[in-house]
Amino acid sequence: MAILAAMSSLLPSCVKSEAMTVTSPDGRIAVDFKIAPDGGIYYAVSRDGEVLVDSSRLGLRCRETEIGRAAKVRSVRHSTFDETWQPVWGEESSIRNHYNEMRVDLREDDDCGTLYSLVFRVFDDGVGFRYEIPQQDAIDSLTIMDELTEFALAEDGVAWSIPWDHEYYEHLYEPSLISRLDTVCSPLTIKLTDSCYMAIHEAALTDYAAMNLRVADGTRLTSYLTPWSSGEKVFTACPFCSPWRTMIVAVNPGDLILSRLMLNLNEPCALAETDWIQPQRYIGIWWAMHRKTHTWASGPQHGATTENTKRYIDFAAAHGYGGVLVEGWNEGWDGDWSAEGDKFSFTKSYPDFDIEEITRYAAEKGVRLIGHHETGGAATNYENQMDSAFALCHRLGINSVKTGYVNMLLDGKELHSSQYGVRHYRKVIETAARNHVMIDNHEPVMPTGLQRTYPNLMTQEGVRGCEYDAWSPDGGNPPEHTVTIPFTRCLAGPVDYTPGIFNYDNPVPPYTRPQCTIAKQLALALVLYSPLQMSADMIENYENRPELEFLTRCPTNWEKTVVPEARIGEFLTIARKDIDSDDWYIGSITNANAHQVKLNLDFLDPDTEYVAKVFADGNGADYRTNPYPVEISEKPVTAGGTLALNLAQGGGAAVIISKK
Repeated sequence: MAILAAMSSLLPSCVKSEAMTVTSPDGRIAVDFKIAPDGGIYYAVSRDGEVLVDSSRLGLRCRETEIGRAAKVRSVRHSTFDETWQPVWGEESSIRNHYNEMRVDLREDDDCGTLYSLVFRVFDDGVGFRYEIPQQDAIDSLTIMDELTEFALAEDGVAWSIPWDHEYYEHLYEPSLISRLDTVCSPLTIKLTDSCYMAIHEAALTDYAAMNLRVADGTRLTSYLTPWSSGEKVFTACPFCSPWRTMIVAVNPGDLILSRLMLNLNEPCALAETDWIQPQRYIGIWWAMHRKTHTWASGPQHGATTENTKRYIDFAAAHGYGGVLVEGWNEGWDGDWSAEGDKFSFTKSYPDFDIEEITRYAAEKGVRLIGHHETGGAATNYENQMDSAFALCHRLGINSVKTGYVNMLLDGKELHSSQYGVRHYRKVIETAARNHVMIDNHEPVMPTGLQRTYPNLMTQEGVRGCEYDAWSPDGGNPPEHTVTIPFTRCLAGPVDYTPGIFNYDNPVPPYTRPQCTIAKQLALALVLYSPLQMSADMIENYENRPELEFLTRCPTNWEKTVVPEARIGEFLTIARKDIDSDDWYIGSITNANAHQVKLNLDFLDPDTEYVAKVFADGNGADYRTNPYPVEISEKPVTAGGTLALNLAQGGGAAVIISKK
């Protein structure tokens, strides 16, 4: 890590009601802070002189005091920061963290009032700000009842959102005018104008409640923190820092995907050693349970048997997959497990699952068993077993675990995105890290970039994923869903969507299946980023399918990512360069409409000959009537040329480009 420049200056403490401003390094984005005559504190955001967020209130309403009611400025400090850092894994091998900061130190009321600060960081691609309350004699703890943060948007743009309280964020994103929104979760993605897109979210959510957004009036959004069951939002001791409130600002939708503002606002890696963290693709005993051919519970259809798991290990070893996920291996699945999560054991396997033999066999084949810890939302039961469960994983060589919380309430009482849930998830991540275990968290709190600090937090669900294509009564995820979530949910971080279904025959229910072509299933494995990603189908459906090559070759760790074309809900093309080779991989997807792509290959090395292997929708492919045809072809390409891709309705294309 190299800090390239750092400067700071102090404005006179006599600054009172005049505007205080900080701009982005390129000078285009500006944040103005001011104190109103009544002592209220406000900010506004503009780009190139055009207001994006009008005067918006700031503050915290606490049981003990109100912060932001009668503020007086003590000092204003400006600084610049510029570094380039290397993530342990990700969509790029290096990330630039360049911002201008303004720290406004304030006191509430008078010489004896509460001390606090507003910290603004302005990047070329957006803004982050947070509240900081230092140690002080007047107050040692706070109970936050409401956060008063507002986002008064200058235009009634189109926003893509899901309800804040829907089960585990598993909902279809709907477009709506901002003024017509109900209470929604973040990220909230907004098209303000044809040349201005914005995404409101948060970064570094730590020991706090998740931020949701509701319309106060017109286009003025106000924060709504997820409450405890008792009504309070946050209990905290001083000193404390709130999460960063973030706004990505982009000219086009593709730039939203490329922003690393959220990661830059998280703390650097806290782990001394990271060589045990290994991005990979894997397979799993999972889809068969969703298709009702096997069960999680013990009995004649039990999926997690020693024999069946060895079959999957053999397939993984033969096709280069790094691991095998096995769900239903442990005691507790019999009965109504989502209501009786306290019956789960995370160290005792069913009699027909010999975990010692299976992990030995997997190691012999060069494959890892991937653990599964479904809690049924019984967080305390899990915490009581967590040390022994992760110690068992470490002893057996199980270096990744998928966790789950299928219950609307944790411990029958608290919401997942409450401070209670945030504390629990953090404890899981830290305990896993001490045992060198990677985490794939299902039914999570919405991600906020914590993977920079704890890179063993590999991926999370928090999305209406591929499982809905097995059993959802509405027929499965519609084609526009997967060309919407890259601009919404995926802005929060890696997503465990679990694509890769090759067989659409489905007896239960008979009309539910993936609403896309097989070529789009391939492309989703690249477009929807996750460093741990499962090829989700049953292994028998992959046998003798030449298109499996794309899934087995496609990496999950990248040197560079580019977005040649993007339109929310319509189409998207992403190209990524492998971190371990000179190969590029491309995924292109569309909604229910066919789409023609003329892809400029200027991201390739100049004066170099390449070969593109294309996995495209075949003759007659259509997501409704004929999803299966995949045409595989090879053609020479260079940096000066283009690549034509014809996407069928609900279709896609996946490409591997290698040097000759």
